Amino acid sequence: MADTRRQLVLDAARSAFFELGMEKASIREIAQRAGYTPGAIYSYFASKEAVYGALLGESLDRLVEAVQQQAQAHTPGAPRLHAAARAFFDFYRDNPRDLDLGFYLFQGMKPRGLTPELNEALNARLLESLQPCQTELEGLGMPAAQALQEVTALFAHAVGVLVLSHTGRIRLFRQASDELFQRYLEQLVARTPAASTPPPPQSAKPAAKVSRK
Repeated sequence: MADTRRQLVLDAARSAFFELGMEKASIREIAQRAGYTPGAIYSYFASKEAVYGALLGESLDRLVEAVQQQAQAHTPGAPRLHAAARAFFDFYRDNPRDLDLGFYLFQGMKPRGLTPELNEALNARLLESLQPCQTELEGLGMPAAQALQEVTALFAHAVGVLVLSHTGRIRLFRQASDELFQRYLEQLVARTPAASTPPPPQSAKPAAKVSRK
């Protein structure tokens, strides 16, 4: 029963945040949508920001699961790198409100309810969703430091393209978000040492003997 009530609160908070924004959505508003009193909400969450943290945590859990499923379904190397990166991009492409969750606290909201421990845990989940990409880059011959730089750039590129797409600004450039991201992935794979390493020479086949009668 407690889990059910907590989920009702989270569902109510999600709708309030998306409709009103973090600044205008209050605990009273969330309580009204959930059918509870504000005091009942505080029995589950210490603040509005703590509710936000719980919502973002659930979102990141779904992101990590989506990336890991796609990564495990492909062979190591470039195929797995493509699959993991595409899963990350596709998750936020298909769930733009989940991307919005990650940006609410950058709008001036002070994370009073996000303890350093919770903030660290949320960041760890986000990094976990990108770890398969870094692992495959290292497997393709990149040093760990360079692979981390490339994953950082991959994250920045994906989020930037998605923001342009979700806001409609990408039409200004007459570009398609999927094509832009796919091209970036192809260029990323081309920068790996494995892509520039020539294939091993094939052993010469013995000449066929000509039958003489």
